[in-house]
Amino acid sequence: MAVFDTPQEAFGILRPVCVQLTKVQTTENVERLQAQLQTISDSALQELQEYVLFPLRFTLKTPGPKRERLVQSVVQCITSILSTTCVKKQDLLQELFSELCLCLSSPSGLQPPAPLSEELKLTVIQALQVLMHSVYGDIILTLYQPSTLPHLGFAVSLLLALAEQEKAKQIKLAALKCLQVLILQCDCQEHHRLLDMVETRQCGNLFASFLPGISTALSRVITGDIKQGHMVTVSAIRLFYQTVCLVMADEQLATITQDEEKPSVEQSRVSELVVHRGPDWVKSTADKLSLLIHKIVESASLHPHWKVRLELVELVHHLMLKCSQSLVESVGHLLKALVGLVNDENNEVQSKCHEILRSTAELRTGAENRALADILSENLHSLATALPRLMNSQDDQGKFSTLSLLLGSLKLLGPKVNIVLNSAAHLQRVSKALMQILELDVADVKIVEERRWGPEDSLGEPSGSLQHGKGQKKYFRFFSDERIFLLIQQVCRVLGYYGNLYLLVDHFMGLYNESVVYRKQAAMVLNEVITGAAGLGVDVLHERETAVSTEDLKGTITSILEEYTDQVNWYLPTSIDTEGTSDELTVKHSRVRAIPRGAHSSSLISSSSPSSDPSPTIRSMNSNIWQICIQLEGVGCFAYVLGKEFRLLLASVLYPVLEKAGDSSLLISQTATGTMVDVCHACGYDSVQNLINGNSDYLVNGISLNLRRVAHQPHASRVLEAMLRHSDASLLPLVEDVIRDVLSALDQFYDDRASSFLGVLSTLVAALVQWFVVGKGKEHPQEQNLDQQSSTSSQKQREGSVITPMVQEVEQFFLDYIKQRQIAEGNLPAMEEEEEEVQAPAPEPEMNDSGAEGEAPLPAHAQIAKDVMERCIHLLSDKSLRVRLKVLDVLEFCVIVLHLHENHLLPMAHHAWPALVTRLINDDPLVVLRAFKVLCTLAEKCGDFLKRRFSKDVLPKLAGSLVAQAPVSARAGPVYSHTLAFKLQLAVLQGLGLLCEKLDLGESDLNKVADACLIYLSAKQPVKLQEAARSVFLHLMCVDPDATWLFLNEICCPLPYEPPHPSLQPVKLGRMGRQRTEFTDNVLGLLGELQRQETAAFQARPQEAPKPQPPSPTEALG
Repeated sequence: MAVFDTPQEAFGILRPVCVQLTKVQTTENVERLQAQLQTISDSALQELQEYVLFPLRFTLKTPGPKRERLVQSVVQCITSILSTTCVKKQDLLQELFSELCLCLSSPSGLQPPAPLSEELKLTVIQALQVLMHSVYGDIILTLYQPSTLPHLGFAVSLLLALAEQEKAKQIKLAALKCLQVLILQCDCQEHHRLLDMVETRQCGNLFASFLPGISTALSRVITGDIKQGHMVTVSAIRLFYQTVCLVMADEQLATITQDEEKPSVEQSRVSELVVHRGPDWVKSTADKLSLLIHKIVESASLHPHWKVRLELVELVHHLMLKCSQSLVESVGHLLKALVGLVNDENNEVQSKCHEILRSTAELRTGAENRALADILSENLHSLATALPRLMNSQDDQGKFSTLSLLLGSLKLLGPKVNIVLNSAAHLQRVSKALMQILELDVADVKIVEERRWGPEDSLGEPSGSLQHGKGQKKYFRFFSDERIFLLIQQVCRVLGYYGNLYLLVDHFMGLYNESVVYRKQAAMVLNEVITGAAGLGVDVLHERETAVSTEDLKGTITSILEEYTDQVNWYLPTSIDTEGTSDELTVKHSRVRAIPRGAHSSSLISSSSPSSDPSPTIRSMNSNIWQICIQLEGVGCFAYVLGKEFRLLLASVLYPVLEKAGDSSLLISQTATGTMVDVCHACGYDSVQNLINGNSDYLVNGISLNLRRVAHQPHASRVLEAMLRHSDASLLPLVEDVIRDVLSALDQFYDDRASSFLGVLSTLVAALVQWFVVGKGKEHPQEQNLDQQSSTSSQKQREGSVITPMVQEVEQFFLDYIKQRQIAEGNLPAMEEEEEEVQAPAPEPEMNDSGAEGEAPLPAHAQIAKDVMERCIHLLSDKSLRVRLKVLDVLEFCVIVLHLHENHLLPMAHHAWPALVTRLINDDPLVVLRAFKVLCTLAEKCGDFLKRRFSKDVLPKLAGSLVAQAPVSARAGPVYSHTLAFKLQLAVLQGLGLLCEKLDLGESDLNKVADACLIYLSAKQPVKLQEAARSVFLHLMCVDPDATWLFLNEICCPLPYEPPHPSLQPVKLGRMGRQRTEFTDNVLGLLGELQRQETAAFQARPQEAPKPQPPSPTEALG
């Protein structure tokens, strides 16, 4: 609240301070005046405005150098006065304006901005803004008279120099803001006087003199260093188009006559500064502005900050709205900026561009619209001519800008794009540019290296090629920015949407067949053109005149699919596998021989010759893989386009797609799987399983026919493999006959095609395991219930039984002791020997009895597994390592499927045993690893049937191998864990304990296992081998805990065992009282685990009386 409200009181307070400041110009006196001003009301200060300003202005006008601090404090005081008062006199306005401008000028006058401090410059600029805002009513117009041109020009030049030359961002922004206020285009929140038409024209005439300097300086600011900050560039762009619109507005220029005289002014020199905006001046100025606008557009459209690009769109909007006739030469540049930003990454910029383009297209009708179309067509022609060169020379950002411009031009032209497409030369240039920029990088060895191994689980619904926005990620040779590929997609789709579909398809199919170099790119373009023709995934500004009919789309897609799935383009060598390569070459050569002689056939043969090279390079194989993937993506696109109408094409398309779904190349297999998902969604199937089952008649018929011509159609097994991998158990009855055909073909071509047939058989038995065994509880639920009931009843009987009297237990203990001692000494009673002889042939009569009674037939899946296992047993000794590995995989799955049918599994295991033993003891380490895995599965499923065979044929070799390899692993370094020898040791140790438990081996065999594994309890062994060896002894504890306890105590005895009574002799073990060894830690751990198990077992049966256990043979001999 002000203390002094009346002018009289205020004058009494201010007079001494003003007099003192007039006498002595110091910073302290200025600050004292500033302090006193705080006590004066606004109304009183308005009355005393000139009186208070006098000493401050006198200080500024005093000749001689002044300290910057004094000038700054004076200007700040003037600013505070002007911010609360109004300037109501013309003279005061002009004088204050000049005095403030002089504060920024250099004394010499050669360099307008003086070398002052940044704080002083910022203070003066802010004072000028406050002065312009404080002018009352029409007084502001007195500053915009021809007579004041020198003063305005001086201020404009000072502010432009500060905006261009200063480093401080605040000063640049303040200078540009002050210029905006000076041209009466301020956009602040304060109330401003609106100019009428005459006043606006008067200001336009005045600032026409400054337009060259302002526009040139601002163009330098806009295209300056990006480090100045985006806000400076935004302010400069805004000031540029506001100034141009003020001077070059069509509405103003239309009212200026040719013979209008220059305004008369008193001073002749000043009259020379006044510009007459006649036609000649307008044309000359427009030509020069066109250069500056082109320069600004090129720079701002590539600016990384979206606000700069948005302000550029505003510049285009204002200039095209207000100056389209005067700046007709610049319309091309403005449209170029607009269409180039249509696909901007920022949504706000993009939406603003669309809005302006739509309004431009709607407002321009008749002759003007034709002129706009002519401009766009001319731009598109010139762009198409330069496109191949630009795609080869520009960086990613430049390519993005050029393609954005191309896409925007196509969108704005709309249906008139055919004007350009009908020109063969320009269509050729556009297509060659697309072929060039879409060239893929096929040098990466990983594309060929990534293979699909073994059967997979059911389909996991991967993302489709079109519905989810993209297919396999592609790497291009000439760009790496993902946005460029998305732009190219939109360009192709817009071409398909507006262009002549038959013309485009015919042209790009010509490129597809012209050379292998263009084939992948042409296929990509065709896929997107068809998608755009259907109006899917395309963003346009105008609706097309007539949409493409479904029949036309279907006919075009059918012709493209015929080319895609032609054997020359579909069966390409994608690996260096001898069998796979020979298959592809066989197919291709058979296709080439089928082509009649003539020019067409020779062109096809020459075009396919690089791909049919008997020894393909990595680059050519990568290229082939990508070509197949792009064609598969095309199938998915076409299915999406046709929807349920695509069902009519499934009979010819689904079979080749399933072939590729079973391909060994991971990229091809994944792409084909994604294509099946797209087809499934498009055709209205609930799942891929339903898709396959619903079309199984076509597929099964094709597989059966091609299995009879394996030499010419080697991929039939892949189709069956893919069907099995992506379907469920309901498919089995449909393909049962085909599986028989596969087995027959394997019998016939086992020499050269065993690997491919084993692949489908592996997938088959893996599917049988998945369908009929995993999570089992469905096939024989009665048996499981009976087992559970019997175990429960036996447990209840044990719990409720009466404890045997102690006398009978003691008697039975000594009887068992005598029997075990006789067995240990080798004295077997004659009766037991006779029993063994009688028991040996026991299985035979059982099998005969069951056969005589008529055994129940095997289920279909078990019969198939049995038939597959019979074939594979004969291939266990194949010379090919790959075949032997696949056979072992198949055998393992077959054993799992047949494990519920012992009467069939055991004879098959008997037949497979000799070859399996050979694989275990005399083969490549990879085969030994896989064979040992099969052995573990057999032992788990067959049990005692393999006990004697394992003990006799396999165990000695395994034990010997472990003992021989132990010293090597004990002294090996960390790299040893990556060798096959280590992996083999680890696998044997991890599985050996389970084998001992499942086969219930005798004591002598358990001793062999313990002796062989003991050395791996050494601390010198690798940690993983020690853990695996401990697992062996844990399993041995389950088989014979007493013998295992005794064996471990012989190695390391942690405690002395004192007899409970003096009449008993003390127990003496070999290692009792010895020092620690390399085995101590592991042995103590095992003994502790054994003690915990016994304690847990004892605590689990608290109601049972302790029973004396019969001694083991070792204790009996001791």
